[in-house]
Amino acid sequence: MGIHEAKALLDWYIELGADEAILDAPVNCYDLPNELPKAASARKPEQSGKPKVVAPVISQQEEAKNAFDAACKRAKEIAESCDTVEALKSAIESFDGCDLKKGARNTIFADGNPQASVMVIGEVPTLEEDRGGAPFIGAAGQMLDKMFAAIGLLRSSPDPETALYVSTVLPWRTPQDRPPNMQEIDMLRDFARRHIELADPKVVILMGNVPCQILLGKGNINRQRGRWTELNGRPTLPMLHPGRLLRTPAVKREAWVDLLALQAKLRDLT
Repeated sequence: MGIHEAKALLDWYIELGADEAILDAPVNCYDLPNELPKAASARKPEQSGKPKVVAPVISQQEEAKNAFDAACKRAKEIAESCDTVEALKSAIESFDGCDLKKGARNTIFADGNPQASVMVIGEVPTLEEDRGGAPFIGAAGQMLDKMFAAIGLLRSSPDPETALYVSTVLPWRTPQDRPPNMQEIDMLRDFARRHIELADPKVVILMGNVPCQILLGKGNINRQRGRWTELNGRPTLPMLHPGRLLRTPAVKREAWVDLLALQAKLRDLT
């Protein structure tokens, strides 16, 4: 049979309704036997008797949440494992679970005397602090030094009773100096709390709105300032940030009142 005859025969089969050529013999579709021919049954997939395992589908949102939860857990474990201020500094510098670190030039940890009776915790690092690699530098830092020098406290003092230890509530600057989001706060809060525990000051000063929100769970620094509270078992005083005093000189009076309250508290604790 030539190719033309074969094609004509195939076309004829198609017109008759034959659309599968898989058996050696033709099958009458209107009179099928109870059992299919072996060639037809061979097309059926064999049943193994084991349930088919379907891999769970995890969305990108779920993956991101799982990664965030793991980073928070790791940060908490790292903070709790540190038993000195120096160990905590190294641990924070090595921590890679927070995206803020990727956009920051430096990790901002602390400045001053770690044995100081007074620990000051400021806002999220500014661009100037990020570039300089230290907290409270520039004009705001100079204002802070003048404020506390007025009651006899200096960063450079070797005597813990007259020394000052300063830090920021988060170790890295946020993009465009935006307020930190809840994920960043939840992830990094344990580092700040552990820092206070290891430095073990007599008094903690929270300067600005963000430190109060993160560590006390209370915002609105205008209402919180001047009101003694407690943090990690230590007397804590919220105060206006020195940058606020530079922008609004009229509030220097409130800052002076708070400094006198701090001086009285230290006198009582001596």
